Amino acid sequence: MSLRRLAPDQPKSFAFTPENQVWAQKQIKKYPDGRQASAIVPILWRAQEQNGGHVTEPMMRVIGEMLGLSPIRVLEIATFYTMFNLKPVGEHLLQVCTTTPCWLRGSDAVVAACKKHIHPHAETVSADGKLSWMEVECLGACVNAPVVQLRDDFYEDLDGPRTEQLINDLRTGRPTKPGSAIGRQTSAPDGGPLTLTDPSLYTKGG
Repeated sequence: MSLRRLAPDQPKSFAFTPENQVWAQKQIKKYPDGRQASAIVPILWRAQEQNGGHVTEPMMRVIGEMLGLSPIRVLEIATFYTMFNLKPVGEHLLQVCTTTPCWLRGSDAVVAACKKHIHPHAETVSADGKLSWMEVECLGACVNAPVVQLRDDFYEDLDGPRTEQLINDLRTGRPTKPGSAIGRQTSAPDGGPLTLTDPSLYTKGG
């Protein structure tokens, strides 16, 4: 059973914007009769984006009515997938991977930086409303651990000071650079390539 719960304070209502309503209807039409409920994930995702980053109980009722589902069925989806946030989030949500590869590479220091500079408790918005953070399972970038996801971007090879700098940049509006913080090329070993380093290997006729 999922331990994820909706926030205790809920708004009274939810309504899609006209543009999002049209978009949602197009998603529903992608599926054959009797299978329209398959559109629930993209529609719930768009609703979350419209609502500033988290889902609500009235939102689930609206989507359930659109798809012919009871609200509890929508809740089952929202609580199962951690891509859906059940509580209000900051303007920037840092998703910190703490699974074994990231933990072995120092994700504890990343978490400590978040606790120090955002809030001592996960899934809690900072006092200025700018940031929140949460622990997540594997983000699939283990070779460049520790990793943090921010929206659609990954920030890799982090440590405590680098995470503090990222948080400060986000808070003050400075640009941030996704990818490896130590300049790795894709998933090359820490310290640079160790094999196939002889330039003659890439010379025509070599």
